[in-house]
Amino acid sequence: MTNRTYSNPIRPGFHPDPSIVRVNDDYYMVNSTFQFFPAIIISHSRDLVNWEIIGHAINDSSYIKLTDLPDSYGIWAPDISYHNGAFYIFATLRLHGSGRQNIMMTSKRPEGPYSKPVVINEEGLDPSLFVDNDGTAYMVFGGGGARLQRLNEDMTAAVGDPLLLWPGTGKASPEGPHLLKKDGYYYIILAEGGTEYGHCVSVARSKSLTGPYEACPGNPVLTQSDPTAAIQRAGHGKPVQTQHGDWWIVYLAGRPIGGSYCVLGRETCLDPVQWTEDGWFRVNDGKGPSMVQQAPELEETLFPSIDTDDFNGERLPLHWQFARNPDDSLWSLTERPGHLRLWTGDADIDSIDSRNVIVRRERHHRYMASLKMEFQPERNGEQAGLVCYYDTRCFVKLCLLYDDGLKIRLVERRASISRCLQEKAVPAGAGKELYFKVLVNRENRSFYYSRDNRVWEYVGTIEDAQFLSDEGTQEKKAFTGTMVGIYATSSGTGSRAAADFDWFHYEC
Repeated sequence: MTNRTYSNPIRPGFHPDPSIVRVNDDYYMVNSTFQFFPAIIISHSRDLVNWEIIGHAINDSSYIKLTDLPDSYGIWAPDISYHNGAFYIFATLRLHGSGRQNIMMTSKRPEGPYSKPVVINEEGLDPSLFVDNDGTAYMVFGGGGARLQRLNEDMTAAVGDPLLLWPGTGKASPEGPHLLKKDGYYYIILAEGGTEYGHCVSVARSKSLTGPYEACPGNPVLTQSDPTAAIQRAGHGKPVQTQHGDWWIVYLAGRPIGGSYCVLGRETCLDPVQWTEDGWFRVNDGKGPSMVQQAPELEETLFPSIDTDDFNGERLPLHWQFARNPDDSLWSLTERPGHLRLWTGDADIDSIDSRNVIVRRERHHRYMASLKMEFQPERNGEQAGLVCYYDTRCFVKLCLLYDDGLKIRLVERRASISRCLQEKAVPAGAGKELYFKVLVNRENRSFYYSRDNRVWEYVGTIEDAQFLSDEGTQEKKAFTGTMVGIYATSSGTGSRAAADFDWFHYEC
């Protein structure tokens, strides 16, 4: 056994609803992105522990419209599979009200580009692909349990009506199903209990694809039963077998601070799977999520950590995302080479109409983020700066703005209520070169600005910033995680001013 260990989560920060597939010696994972764009993050690993982002399944804004969708709508629970030399990604596109579409896209390459999504059906959620031994393809999806929908040969359309295979064990929200065939049994792996505390993974099996299915006597095979543990909300998992025959499962979980607030959102964890003599499996010997675990018997493959973005490339680095589809007339990497330029969009960032929020995942409970910006606002309402962004309902922004003069302002938006925390007048021309910084220490966030990146002036501190979380929105539909990044807006005045970001730095 390897002497190496790893710590959970393996994908820290906003990486919910993981799905995984192995192709030879490589592993690929997808995670939900909800309203953020590009949509459906795709990651690669060689050892199941260390991962790098390699692309997104949807990069073309014409393929998916997120602009008018509420926070935490959009892409839910994608699944990645590999069949006959092609990768298939299924996902739910959550629309207004109760509307939804289960969509599919495909590519010969794991990183893409992927085909334009096709709609398979408009009921249920959390679709995944299962191909039986005879080559027949099915979409398995949730909504009252695990449902089976036969597909046509190229997997672009449904054939016939869906069949309910297993309703689950009776817990709330049976969803996120996957089908696995092993040793003559069909296994349903199902998420139950909702995505909050009490989330879990349950299993059932049958000798026949269409059932009847027998529930595992050891259900749930994965959950967190210790309310004091550092990892909570564990569930929604998918198993994978290594090239050496070992089994592991990736699943989502959250690490609360300040009581029960998961500021980083739902993250991806990894634990070993043990198969029992009677043909069932359990996760981590039934001990629940592990904090530290023996690493898989795979050669360790490390990837560089990208801590500083200098915006010198032709494309935005893959770990950056827009809040909803961008307006390409409002940002540029070429207008001023070596800088990410944002023009002040009309809508402020508390509106879903905002197109100028560009963020990357917070990955640690303790970190520092800083940036260099050149911005010279001249009309009331023009502003740009640094933002710790959960969604339009919860964020903190530190900005340079014009409001009858140049000012540095610290604003929090807590459960859809905004208030100015601190404001400092600054001399004319202060935006020629300005630096912003946030220091995060669990619930505590302190903000600073500088004229030279050496002497820093304190702006203010939020002692209880755990409201940047699912729980902090005080609304039911909240499924993302806090991001950190940049923004620019004219606050509805219609003016257009350029904010140039030279670099952005993140370190823990």
